[in-house]
Amino acid sequence: MPPNEPEGRPASYADDPRIHHVDTRTLRGLAHPLRIRLLNALREFGPATASGLADRLGESSGATSYHLRQLAAYGFVEDDPERGKGRERWWKAVHTGTVFGHTENFLQHPDPEVRGAIGVVLHEVATTHAQELNTWLGTLHEWPEEWRQAFDLSDFKLRLTPELSLELAERMQELVNSYRGRVPEGTEGSAVVRTHVHVFPRPAD
Repeated sequence: MPPNEPEGRPASYADDPRIHHVDTRTLRGLAHPLRIRLLNALREFGPATASGLADRLGESSGATSYHLRQLAAYGFVEDDPERGKGRERWWKAVHTGTVFGHTENFLQHPDPEVRGAIGVVLHEVATTHAQELNTWLGTLHEWPEEWRQAFDLSDFKLRLTPELSLELAERMQELVNSYRGRVPEGTEGSAVVRTHVHVFPRPAD
């Protein structure tokens, strides 16, 4: 999920140990808006304490501590003992991204609780994407001219079969992933760029 890897399904993710493949068991541990936000924050900004995450997300430290323990129970986060001092407990994300629910049986699971949990995660991802985009638009004037000219906000309408739609999504993600590692961290003038990929059908009428 966002921040972060896309909730995608390219074949290159199949054996990548950095990617968590969610199943019906671990889905239950992720399907909570605050847990998704906590996981996103750890993936994007690095290890943190429950109180630090509470300050960042505007939540109570009691809530963040509880939900971090739940995420740990399902294998999404773990202790970062190298940073802990005394009773201070630091957490870090176990994986850089998440892939889930793109097989027919998973998305159409017979258990309504599983389908509901999938809906929670997907809607939270969509909400996060919208928030990130709106934050960029609201702060666009603060960025150098080069970045104001470099962003893109586009949409396209195509007539495709399901097979071609899947091919398009996978090729788009392969293209984005081909840019990973090309700019070393700390390079002057660089920034972390967020790219959202949405591919979905619309009714003809």
